[in-house]
Amino acid sequence: MSGNILVPLGYLYGSVMRVRNAFYDNGLFKKERPALRVISVGNLTVGGTGKTPLVEFLIKRYLPQDTGQLPETATLSRGYGRKTSGFRVAANTDTAQTLGDEPLQIYRKFGHLIRVCVGERRADALRQMQQLFPQLRQVLLDDAYQHRAVDPHLNLLLSDFNRPFYTDYPFPAGRLRESRSGANRADAVIITKCPDALSADEQERIKQAVRRYSRADVPVLFAGLHYGQPVAFATHRSDDTRQNVVLVSGLANADPLDAYVRQSFTMHKHHRFADHYAYQRADLDRLLAALPAGTSLLTTEKDWVKLDALLTPDERATLPLYYLPIAVRFLPDSARQFDQLLAAFDANS
Repeated sequence: MSGNILVPLGYLYGSVMRVRNAFYDNGLFKKERPALRVISVGNLTVGGTGKTPLVEFLIKRYLPQDTGQLPETATLSRGYGRKTSGFRVAANTDTAQTLGDEPLQIYRKFGHLIRVCVGERRADALRQMQQLFPQLRQVLLDDAYQHRAVDPHLNLLLSDFNRPFYTDYPFPAGRLRESRSGANRADAVIITKCPDALSADEQERIKQAVRRYSRADVPVLFAGLHYGQPVAFATHRSDDTRQNVVLVSGLANADPLDAYVRQSFTMHKHHRFADHYAYQRADLDRLLAALPAGTSLLTTEKDWVKLDALLTPDERATLPLYYLPIAVRFLPDSARQFDQLLAAFDANS
């Protein structure tokens, strides 16, 4: 790595980000602690750490007991990939182009029980949300670890087990958005995409590596991904009979998904697109034309909301199109620790 010409540029970029963080830490740049309690879910790397499944995990925890009451929970993200700008509250007329693919995915699943909002200027957006929805109790801030203008009440840092931040380098030499020392702002570090059988010794080794950069008292937790049964575009019902599939994904890191589908299905091909790829009708036509007889097209929830918008009602009802639900699943001891962390947070805020 030392011979890579990009490494000096990475150190330069990391140094610039350290200076920026120091300005926020020392009050030279303004940061705001919102009146609404805020849980931030973010990472040090560029994409691919499982933020959206964790946001959905938290949404489920804070869903109202009475479905008739006004939502007390909201999500707020930048709305990456949308063609609009400024603050926006999700509505039934929104698309991935107006809202962003991940906020739209969340809205399609939980929009009747929570508020889903996007806005580049998070501090301004939070103030607008409080004015519009005075009953809100908490906001889940998605992908805002580097958005230092907001000082969250609970700061959750995610890191991919397959590419942990403590072995990575700042952009462009690696995928870090800032230097590894940024981990010291985290109130918990969650290692995602872990194998279910991760040993206690390996967990301890990872904890020691993380704590070279995090605060000493910060919990280091471990979580894997759980894939559900394929769900039909047409009916939104699961179907466990689909075995022959062509996989379509637009993810920052599709390797874990690829491995799971190869193990669980007969996968004929994997069409990989860039993260947050904006599918066009021509893309869908090529995918459908190349679909072998007796084979289903299988995709992710994030890609489903974009591909589904390109279909006619007849195509949606008749074509073999499915998406694969995904959820975060904490390893047993980490599940207990994370529940305790959130319970303490709820009691003190």
